[in-house]
Amino acid sequence: MKITRQKHAKKHLGFFRNNFGVREPYQILLDGTFCQAALRGRIQLRDQLPRYLMGETQLCTTRCVLKELETLGKELYGAKLIAQKCQVRNCRHVKSAVSGSECLLSMVEEGNPHHYFVATQDQDLSVKLKKTPGIPLMFIIQNTMVLDRPSPRTVAFVKAVESGQLVSVHEKQSIKQLKEEQGLVRSREPRRRRKKKVGGPNPLSCLKKKKKAQDTKSPASEKKRKRNRIRNRSTPKVLPEQQGVEG
Repeated sequence: MKITRQKHAKKHLGFFRNNFGVREPYQILLDGTFCQAALRGRIQLRDQLPRYLMGETQLCTTRCVLKELETLGKELYGAKLIAQKCQVRNCRHVKSAVSGSECLLSMVEEGNPHHYFVATQDQDLSVKLKKTPGIPLMFIIQNTMVLDRPSPRTVAFVKAVESGQLVSVHEKQSIKQLKEEQGLVRSREPRRRRKKKVGGPNPLSCLKKKKKAQDTKSPASEKKRKRNRIRNRSTPKVLPEQQGVEG
C-alpha cells in the first residue's frame, strides 16, 4: 500500500514539475485543519513529508492562519503549536487578518508563481483551489498523507498549452529569462536613490541683504526746498537803472 501511494505521488509530482515548474524544496502551505488532522493521526510532518514526496520540503503557513487558530481557543491548541513551528510566509493582510482559507487562496493567485502546495482538510477550500490550474493539493485520509491527482481544470490547461492555444506561466518565465540572457530585453534593476549629502547651510543664504539705495529724498528736505522757492518768488528783482536813480 505504501509503495502504491509513493508511485502515485511520484507520478503527480512529475506532472507538476514538467508542466508548472514545481521544484525542491517543496513549499507546503498548511492550514489549521491539516495541522489538527496530523495531530490526531500522530503524523510527524517534518519526518514523513520529505519521505513521501521524495525530496526536501519546507513547512509554511501565514499570519492569518495563526491568528485564526489563536481565536479558536484551547480545542486547537495542539494544531496551533504545529503551525507555529512552520515558516511564516508574508501575506497581504497586514492591517486586518482574514480567515485561513481566504488567505491561502490569495497566496496562490495569478498562477501560483511561488509553486506552493496547499495542505488542507477544508472541502470548500479544496473545491476553490481546483478551479485554478497548477496547484498541488494535499490532504490526510485514514491517518495517511495523500498528494491529490491534478484537477480536471489543471489537466485541461496543460492540454491547451500542448496544443498551442495557451502559454503556461512557467513557459512565460523561461522565455523572459532567455530573452534577458541574450540581451533582447533589459532586465529591470531597482533604481538606486542618491543619498542627500548632509552639510552646512548654503553660504549664499548667510550673506546680509544689501539695503536698496533711496532714490527719493526725505520729506523734510522737500519742505525746505518748497519754502525757499516761495521766498524767492516774494522778493522782487532790482534793476541796475533803478539803483542809479535811488543813488
